[in-house]
Amino acid sequence: MINLNGNIVENEQATITVFNRGLAYGDSVFETIRVISGKIMFWEDHYFRLMASMRIMRMEIPENFSPEFLEEQILNLIKENLLENSPARIKFTVYRKQGGYYKPKTLDIDYFILAEELKDPFYLFNSDKYEIELFKDHYITSGLLSSIKSNNRAINVLGSIYAKENQYNNCLLLNENKAVVEALNGNIFLVKDNKIKTPPLAEGALNGIIRKQVISIIKKMMDLEIEEASISPFELQKADELFITNVIVGIQPVTKYRKKEFGAEVAKELLSKLNVKARLA
Repeated sequence: MINLNGNIVENEQATITVFNRGLAYGDSVFETIRVISGKIMFWEDHYFRLMASMRIMRMEIPENFSPEFLEEQILNLIKENLLENSPARIKFTVYRKQGGYYKPKTLDIDYFILAEELKDPFYLFNSDKYEIELFKDHYITSGLLSSIKSNNRAINVLGSIYAKENQYNNCLLLNENKAVVEALNGNIFLVKDNKIKTPPLAEGALNGIIRKQVISIIKKMMDLEIEEASISPFELQKADELFITNVIVGIQPVTKYRKKEFGAEVAKELLSKLNVKARLA
């Protein structure tokens, strides 16, 4: 079952026009959300990021798009898909109504919500081999537009194909200044001694929900420091740990980059604390 503009319909009935502006011009934003037993994880952060993304894209926000209304839409879909007692992945997509070319005829929006079951209710520590490489064929542009979740993800698609062809688990993306910005599917953190770095949003990093939670956790820890600062590719092989964050896996430790192998003690500790925050949320 799919929520299409507030109506719950069967998959086969959930159709959109070939003139859809998200398809034609990438005129669309989305949120990937984790729901556990009918509870939306970090809902407030997701809601405000969605609103900020719509404002950046100059979309007209409907008057009924309150946190309560959108939460109800998500939970109704969870119920219709019999996922009330299961972990679920939600994709909430907003796109501008059809009409116009690059210049839209209207700023009004439509939306749809998808739901699918996840395997695990909370985040598990993954100790499997996880090797990464740089993707240098194309670059992310620094600035606010890169920090939102739009459906302009060509670099992520091409980077994912490159990773698969070369048997990497993931790739790191660079901006036009050749600074490390993020992974294909999440934010990147670098651990060296007791200091942790993650690229700032101004460099083109995604404004990740779990990124925000991890930064908050680190700031409360006495033995670690967090810095939002530029990361050069040369720093990667000098790191003690590298890990990737996103809302579905939580924290994914990197085990190898080129000839350097990494530990995961800090990532494991942070994952434990993240699960506590998720339960409280």
